[in-house]
Amino acid sequence: MTYDIDCTLPDDFLEPIIEHGLDVLPELIQTLVNTAMQIERQKHLGAAPYERSNERRGYANGYKPKTVATRLGKITFDVPQVRDGSFYPNSLERGIRSERALKLALAEMYVQGVSTRKVAKITEQLCGFEVSSAQVSQAAAELDEQLEAWRQRPLGPSPYLWLDAHYEKVRQGGQVRDAAVLKAVGLTAEGKRMVLGVSVSLSEHEVHWRSFLQSLVRRGLSGVKLVVSDDHQGLAKARRAVFGGVPWQRCQFHLQQNAQGYVPRKTLKSEVAADIRAIFNAANRQEAEALLTRMVTKYEKTASALAVWMETNLPEGLTVFDFPQHHRRRLRTANSMERLNREVRRRSRVAVLFPNVASCERLVTAVLMEISEEWETSRTYLRLEDHETTE
Repeated sequence: MTYDIDCTLPDDFLEPIIEHGLDVLPELIQTLVNTAMQIERQKHLGAAPYERSNERRGYANGYKPKTVATRLGKITFDVPQVRDGSFYPNSLERGIRSERALKLALAEMYVQGVSTRKVAKITEQLCGFEVSSAQVSQAAAELDEQLEAWRQRPLGPSPYLWLDAHYEKVRQGGQVRDAAVLKAVGLTAEGKRMVLGVSVSLSEHEVHWRSFLQSLVRRGLSGVKLVVSDDHQGLAKARRAVFGGVPWQRCQFHLQQNAQGYVPRKTLKSEVAADIRAIFNAANRQEAEALLTRMVTKYEKTASALAVWMETNLPEGLTVFDFPQHHRRRLRTANSMERLNREVRRRSRVAVLFPNVASCERLVTAVLMEISEEWETSRTYLRLEDHETTE
């Protein structure tokens, strides 16, 4: 039997794998990353080695070794340098911030004696080596400076603002408490999503939310035309205090879930869900409001509590009808924030319990910073050139 092999990797790259198996992977990764960094430097300089070009923006200046701890162990890369020091390879730096932060969070737990046996095992599995307290202090200081600069970076206009929160377990004063992780997402001028900010605190809900929203405004956030969120405790008052004149779109997905708590019989749940879905899927606001009135009347006798709830709460999910039709699918729910929460939890659940708020904030910021960079360099999320038009 003959097989057609479709592979673009050169034979001299594949032969070591055939001969040595997985043991050769660190060396091959080193080769791949070194090559990627050389290509990246060439693009940065605008010219190939020894090439004479009017487009050249600088000159190469050799290489500097850098050892990175990976899941395959320590690998030393040859980091390309440029004379003016303006270049650092994105191919090496991106993707390791959150990994580094996770190591630090686990290492802090180890140093402070929190579940030492379990944490030491997890750290070794993730990092490939043990981290000393001195290494933790030095690396934490360097990383914290970079993450704090990102959290405080200047902002600009964003027509839409998505807000959400989730909770992480943090140890404080010998007790395990829930720390609220507040997140804000906006849009760039090109219509690409970006994480505007994050805040981790054990403070009161409204105080924390208000302080967080005020910090976004101080950093330059402006031009907000719609806030999209769930009905979080403390968020409503803070939102009205900071963005008082800005319309609010309550997440339709969560409204559907909330409604089920007012359905008196299990057999009625699917019917109620379909009725609410019809309201949200209406062609325009007038049709949606007419359907809502009809549904309230329909359930007044058979499910009076549901009818009252629908009349009071569902209008908060109809604000999206006042915005461009081709934007509504993105604006009707906060589901994109839920996906963001899942990605953060995927990285944080390995730690299980953070030793302090700073450790939690470090990891969450690093993950969100990485995600935001991916968003800002990916395809457009919403076209903004005609966001003033509603139809």
